[in-house]
Amino acid sequence: MSFRQLLANAAPSKGTIVTVGVFDGVHEGHRHLLRKVVESAGSEYIPTVVTFSNRPITVLRPGTEPSYLTTPEQRIELIKRQGIELVVCLEFTQELAEVSAADFAESLAESLNMKGLVMGPDSALGKDRQGDLAFMQKQGERLGFWAQTVEALEIDGKPVKSRRIRSALTDGDVAGCPELLGRNHTLSGVVVLGDQRGRTLGFPTANLDIDSNLLLPGDGIYATWAVIDGTRHQSATSIGIRPTFDLTQRLVEVFVMDFSADLYGKTVDVEFIKKVRDQEKFDGLDALVKQINQDVDDCRQVLDQDRSHPESLG
Repeated sequence: MSFRQLLANAAPSKGTIVTVGVFDGVHEGHRHLLRKVVESAGSEYIPTVVTFSNRPITVLRPGTEPSYLTTPEQRIELIKRQGIELVVCLEFTQELAEVSAADFAESLAESLNMKGLVMGPDSALGKDRQGDLAFMQKQGERLGFWAQTVEALEIDGKPVKSRRIRSALTDGDVAGCPELLGRNHTLSGVVVLGDQRGRTLGFPTANLDIDSNLLLPGDGIYATWAVIDGTRHQSATSIGIRPTFDLTQRLVEVFVMDFSADLYGKTVDVEFIKKVRDQEKFDGLDALVKQINQDVDDCRQVLDQDRSHPESLG
């Protein structure tokens, strides 16, 4: 289905105030922009987001395989939680990449009855990024909508951007993410059968099947909350290849403390609070088990002091 058909299918009941972007992570910078959309819409118009399931760079630079902070489904849910009433999710295709800014503006105005366009500080729409603020304001004079930009939200003197959060996660700095994200970084996955090594060591873990497009925090052991059926449980999460066993597959394994129910097939949301150590290779199982006991104690201590109650992606 073409992007024009998808826009037309939205069929809003009245005029809309629109913003356009990928919004990966729906972080505090995005929320700053979305608040402006909701404020501008008031009760007269419908606050609307046009987003993309993939980043444009995947089409503009074939072979690029970027990692994401959220799945498209999670992104849509988080966007709606900000007061956005209508979300239209498009796939960024080669066809869309060739659409001029003037044609894109016309499609938004006609299909969504767009009365206002709120743009981010670096936003430009259409082929070759022709549709900057000045261009879109001219189109608005022709098509009957206004256009304006929102200044970037800065934290610690730097703009909040998805790549800044991705960099922190790669370094294992999950403790620094809530300030930028507005919530703990969370991974969601279905529990699948693993090799059950943890069970033989006395620490049965839940192996999570994580969307391969999602960015994982850097390898190590993390103090986490495991959200199971809406309830948060203290947990210790390992990310890595388990070098003690000379394995190479990167896994996400969650030890849920004081919990014994069967988790196979369930979806678990893992909220990352703090990294407690890097991944290590141990000389034998006794040394490994001793360290796991210490990891669990360290994670309990972190979580006992944690008072965050962030929104979950589940």
